[in-house]
Amino acid sequence: MKSYTEFLIEKEIKDKSSGFEVEIKTLNPMLFDWQKVLVRWSLIRGRAALFEDCGLGKGLQQIEWAKVVSKHEQGPVMILAPLAVAEQMVSEGEKFKTTVNLCKTQADIKDGVNVTNYEKMHKFDFSAFPGVSCDESGILKHFSSATRNEIIEMAKIVPFRLAATATPAPNDHGELGNHAEYLGVMTRSEMLSTFFVNDTSDTGTWRLRGHVQDNIFWKWMSSWAVMMTKPSDLGYDDDGFILPAIHYHETILKSKAKPKKGFYQTQVTDLNDRRRVRRETMDERCQAVADLVNASDEGWLVWCELNPEGELLHKLIPGSIEVAGRHSDDVKTERLMGFAKGKYRKLVTKPKIAGHGMNFQVCRNAAVVGLTDSWESMYQFVRRIWRFGQKREVNIHIFMEEREGPIIRNIREKDKRAQDMIKNMIIHTKELTRTEILSAKRENVDYFPQEKMRLPRWI
Repeated sequence: MKSYTEFLIEKEIKDKSSGFEVEIKTLNPMLFDWQKVLVRWSLIRGRAALFEDCGLGKGLQQIEWAKVVSKHEQGPVMILAPLAVAEQMVSEGEKFKTTVNLCKTQADIKDGVNVTNYEKMHKFDFSAFPGVSCDESGILKHFSSATRNEIIEMAKIVPFRLAATATPAPNDHGELGNHAEYLGVMTRSEMLSTFFVNDTSDTGTWRLRGHVQDNIFWKWMSSWAVMMTKPSDLGYDDDGFILPAIHYHETILKSKAKPKKGFYQTQVTDLNDRRRVRRETMDERCQAVADLVNASDEGWLVWCELNPEGELLHKLIPGSIEVAGRHSDDVKTERLMGFAKGKYRKLVTKPKIAGHGMNFQVCRNAAVVGLTDSWESMYQFVRRIWRFGQKREVNIHIFMEEREGPIIRNIREKDKRAQDMIKNMIIHTKELTRTEILSAKRENVDYFPQEKMRLPRWI
């Protein structure tokens, strides 16, 4: 008698490929071998996700994928990217001898590879594109539900779809569901109900159902997504993809708070407390950061969360530029790209503005004026400078007031859990991914009619 697991495997859920075959030797020779393999697999899949760590060349893979789809389908392909990352795509295309056309409206579209910002997508008719790729697709969850739904609805009319982002937040299964829905594999709600159960002991937390623990979920994921942190995950050499050392420096400022109701408050207890402490200590924290940055001749990336923090830091750090929400898209783009190219040496901005997609390897020093509880936010802003391609050791300086201790302890705990889960996700998917990719081929079902069709008289 078959076991329940064997029965489930027979009923296995696997997304079928819908793309086309392509020979490795026809792909851009400037790509690494493992990048070519991923591009080929994505083309065969037709609709696929690339979950690769920062600096592994997701932009280049998207450009090559878009170029091949455009040629095969004889139509323009669109890449959607965060603000300023679109311009970065154009530069990357030039390095790899592929023209990438920067667009603001439908009138700017040209044959081949096109790119625009997410903020401008409403100005385009996506029925004109045989293919679309979402760069830094993990940010979809940061958009409003209406915008996320708009992107998913837009994608339904596009036959070829690609998503590219760093390894998704392991605790956020909804993010995986968003990707599955965008690609047309399965809706987010279907994914959760099929593979997960809502943990009643922790509202909003999902855990794998007992009967899918034996790699069934991961096998389903590996049929439409690749997850990797380095080339050796696919069996290739890591030469050139070994990160330099990173050093975290914590500066904990002594609290100057006066006692309230007869006692001292030793730590923040809720969101309102955190906001109050951040504002009370803004001057001290910003001055401490400015003293550090001004004493150095090197480039600096300074992260803040509050508008007043950014304004004060810009004032205290001579020669710095600020990128804030109040600035126009053109100003933001010019300043972010200027910093990335070394035109500006000191940048003050927020993670939600420049924390995704930008390549700031020109800099190796970052200062953070306090943290939030978001592990993903910290992961992303650290990875703007600590990524494959960075040749120097990286320094991350964190400035906090002592009452904010619970925040940094929370981030440390989340980081430990996240690293453990990413490691487990790679372990679970490594062999499945290698098998799926290295043996990738278009799945067709041959049909040989045996009987002549007979139509009813009324047709």
